[in-house]
Amino acid sequence: MKKMLVLTLLLLVSIVYPASAQDADAAPGPGLGGIVIDGSTAGDPATFNPLIGSDTASSDVYSWLYPAIIGVSPHTGLEEPNLAGAMAAGWEYDETGTVLTIHLRDDISWNDGTPITSADYLWSINATRSGQIDSPRAGIFETMADGTPAGGKIVSVEAPDDYTVVLTFNEADCISFSDVNDVTPVPAHIFSELYGDDYAAIMDEPRRIPTVSFGAFKDVEFAAGERISLLADQSYPDSILGFVSPSEMVTLQVADENVATERFIGGEFSILAVPAKRQEEFRTDPELLEFPRYEFTSNGFSFFAMNHANPDNPQPGLDADGNLIPQEPHPVLGDVLVRQAISHAVDMDALIEGIRDGNGFKVATHTIPTSWVYNPELQYEYNPELAMEKLTQAGWIDHDEDPDTARVCQDCLFAREVDSEFNGSELTLDLHTSAGSEIGEQMGLFFQSEMNKVGFNADFEAVDWGSAFLPELVGQTFDMNLLGWSLGLPVNPDVSSFYYPEVDVPGSGFNFGSYYSAELIELNDQARVVPGCDTETRAALYEQAQEILFNDMPYFYMYVSEAMTAVLPGTMNWNPTPFSRTYSIDAWVSPALVAQ
Repeated sequence: MKKMLVLTLLLLVSIVYPASAQDADAAPGPGLGGIVIDGSTAGDPATFNPLIGSDTASSDVYSWLYPAIIGVSPHTGLEEPNLAGAMAAGWEYDETGTVLTIHLRDDISWNDGTPITSADYLWSINATRSGQIDSPRAGIFETMADGTPAGGKIVSVEAPDDYTVVLTFNEADCISFSDVNDVTPVPAHIFSELYGDDYAAIMDEPRRIPTVSFGAFKDVEFAAGERISLLADQSYPDSILGFVSPSEMVTLQVADENVATERFIGGEFSILAVPAKRQEEFRTDPELLEFPRYEFTSNGFSFFAMNHANPDNPQPGLDADGNLIPQEPHPVLGDVLVRQAISHAVDMDALIEGIRDGNGFKVATHTIPTSWVYNPELQYEYNPELAMEKLTQAGWIDHDEDPDTARVCQDCLFAREVDSEFNGSELTLDLHTSAGSEIGEQMGLFFQSEMNKVGFNADFEAVDWGSAFLPELVGQTFDMNLLGWSLGLPVNPDVSSFYYPEVDVPGSGFNFGSYYSAELIELNDQARVVPGCDTETRAALYEQAQEILFNDMPYFYMYVSEAMTAVLPGTMNWNPTPFSRTYSIDAWVSPALVAQ
């Protein structure tokens, strides 16, 4: 299964202007390789703490400061022992497949000299499992510390000695590594001194600057709305060259992708995630052909999240005893007929061709073309007439035959089940994206136009990530929000992190749309525990799960990006792979910045 996956991915990758191998002789020395500068439209990080982080801007910082317990190879995308930046030297399961023993490296330390041990992982586990912090990762446990059901597979985590971790699962699990790596180890000797067992205090200072770390960079300098800087850490033992070549890594906030692109072309930035609308320029413009570029299929997808529950009354998926909490339906999107109508109203082929210049694959579930269970036959049909038929069937009627006015509720679902006075209400939805992405804003406007053609009164707005978009998303007070998921590695068709009631937690959970399907959960759970993890058996179960997602539409699944990364001409030791464009960053030399 895994070999097939890797080969498929490699076929979808191309590189132009071949990258050099890491060459210590080509690097001028420790900290002399220039400043690596990147531009970001993601907004300010919400936290520097990996135990509570849930946004891209935050993980883009703290991922450099802490180890993973099990490393994922940048070359294969698979879990492997003894990888740079990771703790695991090896592991094995017992004969039941329910007990995983991880043997840790004994040659790595935090940058204050304290050895990295099992105590660090255990402290993170205890904090996450405590229930005192808003962590979207709590759902990996069978129960919380107080016995509250959490719905996950991990029964216990123990540390029999400094370099051994033993995890017990409630049953053999084909994707248990995903759960193990969900929790990031932090320096226990620092965190226990700061918080003891008062884990709730973590929430009082989410942007507390880490003083001890492990990685090629350290010492966060943060200026809200402007920049984030990390300095080279020459104590990092896993550096490729035996030292960290750049002196600093800086992320500058930029207004939009075009600003980032122009500043990159002007030599101000070291690396660029080339926007879809600019990719063809880098392929054809003679002045841009000198920029080394790497093209690949993204391991994730873009989508419009749809809130299935009433945004005026957000509820968790489960009560304290683990029982389902009935969700009051969203006034519009609570009806699957309306969600299906939207799928027929929006011309995704036109969106990909016109807004992304053809740089994308249309998808209709969470499985993507590089997945081993991808079903290309599942596709939304663009059919505005069918969209209008479904809206009428759902009780949203065209009351005046005026295409410029919105349909109104006449015995629609919300009026039948929640409030009869809702009859006569307009078919209104708010569409939001995070400000700063030109493509995101274009897509939002495109969706607004397409939906309004079939009778919606859709209102689109690009809002600030930190102050508006993220709070309403995780707070479950939104209608439809545009964002994307990275699916993790290896490519994983499991949906427990997205659609289970255990992660339907206002304020922190990833099931922010409050979607629930008992049939989907049953199929997904069966696929996780197939004896011997037989590929064909699991694939058949996941294919049935895809059918459910296709019909239920927890999201409006949109596309997988055909992505491109570029660096400055003459950059040394840049060696991108399908699974990481920056894994060799501690060896980089950025020529335009060395002379500054």
